[in-house]
Amino acid sequence: MLIYILEDDASIRKLVIYTLESQGYEAEGFELPSAFWQAMAQRRPELVLLDIMLPEEDGLSVLQKLRAAPSTNRLPVVMLTARNTEYDRVVGLDSGADDFISKPFGMMELLARIRALLRRTDGQREEATYRFGALEVSPEAHTALVDGQPVALTHKEFELLCLLLERRGRVVSRETLLGKVWGLGNEPENRTLDVHIRTLRTKLGELGNCIETVRGVGYRMGERA
Repeated sequence: MLIYILEDDASIRKLVIYTLESQGYEAEGFELPSAFWQAMAQRRPELVLLDIMLPEEDGLSVLQKLRAAPSTNRLPVVMLTARNTEYDRVVGLDSGADDFISKPFGMMELLARIRALLRRTDGQREEATYRFGALEVSPEAHTALVDGQPVALTHKEFELLCLLLERRGRVVSRETLLGKVWGLGNEPENRTLDVHIRTLRTKLGELGNCIETVRGVGYRMGERA
């Protein structure tokens, strides 16, 4: 079972990794959010330990992006922070954190919280699978199959596909797609979305034609393949 820890304090990060590995978990630590996102694009963990005070972007911003993405919106997240106020706890929990541990914390407490959260989420987790003609997409397993054959999608392409499938038959605005997948506003000159839609259509073959362009608004996945 893989656990990621995003914590800029090297001593805490190393101690937590050592403790987790001693209990049979696979653990990987990151000092910077950019390194964390690179790892997320390659492999998704079963749980994330997330510090609030970070360089580049704060932990609440990271949490909000995780919750906005279909592939990670159910990923268990424990916030780690030295900011031990009721307001910080409320903001963290309202943003989608599953648990909140204040520094300094004991390793035995941390392990107990992790085990409790994994037990709880294992019982609640439903593996939603989107099926659309010959296409089968599992956000939980992060897989996309066409006629039973895997389709190699980038992390952003996969998130786009999940969003379109989740709202099949409905137009998803450019602003929504840019916000949920990239954390951006609707910038008229930004062609990132269009490029990703084009490559996604190509990779899906004939099914790619089901991704419809609604001019001036956004994109829609047709109701039927």
